[in-house]
Amino acid sequence: MPHTFVILFILVLVATVLTYIIPAGEFDRVKDEATGKSLLVPGSYHHVEANPTGLWDIPKSIVRGLVDSADVVFFIFIIGGAFQIITSTGTIEALTGRVARSFANKGLWVIPVFITLFSVGGFTMGMSTEVMVFVPIGIAIARALGYDALTGTAMISLGASCGFTAGLLNPFNVGLAQAIAEVPIFSGMWLRAIILVCLISVTSIYIMRYASRVKSDPTRGLVHELEQEQAADAPAVDLNKLPTIRITHILTIITIVAGFALLIWGVSKEGWWMEELAALFLSMGVIAGLVSGFGPSRIASEFVKGASGIAYGAFIIGLARGIMVVLDQGNVIDSVVYGMSTLVGELPSSVQVLGMYFFQNIMNVFITSGTGMAVTTMPIMVPLSDLLGVTRQTAVLAFQFGDGFTNMILPTSSALMGSLAVSGIPYQKWVRFFWPLMVMWIAMGIVFMLIANAIQYS
Repeated sequence: MPHTFVILFILVLVATVLTYIIPAGEFDRVKDEATGKSLLVPGSYHHVEANPTGLWDIPKSIVRGLVDSADVVFFIFIIGGAFQIITSTGTIEALTGRVARSFANKGLWVIPVFITLFSVGGFTMGMSTEVMVFVPIGIAIARALGYDALTGTAMISLGASCGFTAGLLNPFNVGLAQAIAEVPIFSGMWLRAIILVCLISVTSIYIMRYASRVKSDPTRGLVHELEQEQAADAPAVDLNKLPTIRITHILTIITIVAGFALLIWGVSKEGWWMEELAALFLSMGVIAGLVSGFGPSRIASEFVKGASGIAYGAFIIGLARGIMVVLDQGNVIDSVVYGMSTLVGELPSSVQVLGMYFFQNIMNVFITSGTGMAVTTMPIMVPLSDLLGVTRQTAVLAFQFGDGFTNMILPTSSALMGSLAVSGIPYQKWVRFFWPLMVMWIAMGIVFMLIANAIQYS
């Protein structure tokens, strides 16, 4: 699979070709005084003068895409830097160690506990690739309880995936998609909380059933042969040597909890947007560093490290925005929306929303970055939802499901492949284990999409 940058550049070229092929057209737009949203006027599509993209316009569109999305790019940089400061305090490791020691002898209950714990990292910090650090701890606990490495890996990585997909307070996928859709950031949290509970419950039961089968007969485990080799060769993780919670960790946890409580208040009561949220995350990072005993230079160094680590995702935003710049300047983006609305409009009205849902799942195969897919697909899905009578919040829900459900089976997912590399589990074995659960997740997504559409989720 080509690099994500290469895929996005190819899409820029495809968009350029489309400006020569697709008839130029646009919808009339009006501003909704009640919400401040810019809405399409149904039935107003009309042809306009063509403006195909020239060769020199291709690199210019990428640069303009970065400039136009500067607020989002710097928002991502600041969040990446702030979360790196929090991560460097060791609070997450200490909290994980405390939970590991507390539940090491609790049998199957350790599975839902760890899934829930790491789901919090998923729906707040967008934890995905980072979970590979904790996989050895999960494996050590699983083996101590008579399970296998697959159980330990699943309860860590799938826990984070459940939280990432539900995305209650995840600024990297739901927050960004809602900003593009012009709906209040982190609004509609009540339904996503229900989705999170359902995901955790279904995933816990699935892994617990597998773990019980392995404990009763180890030869029935999917990684039995590898388990025999690794159990003998892999160094054991001493849970007693994991970091313990100190006063600085408690202060950091208080800072994080207070920060997210302030975030919920700000977005729900004061209408906070990216500027205020970026300032809040920056303050959380600095305060977490100070209460952990970091000096100003250490805080600055960790911030720069986190910001540089997120540069990949930030540039994806600019490249993806370049696609929209080309389509917009070529006066064909509304033509694309009109064509898609006509196609999806052929479906029964009750299942039109599923067309958007499956489109997002397919796009995730090619663009595994949540931020990249948000800025690539949401500018098309938002006006499409307006035309179909689907709420923009439901369009965001289709995006977050598409961005999350298949991440744990795609070989292009760095979160999945990193966890498998650490655990030594072959990709084929993981697919055999996970695909039934993924089908359950996708089916759950269908149900929730239909519910969201029926209740006009907002």
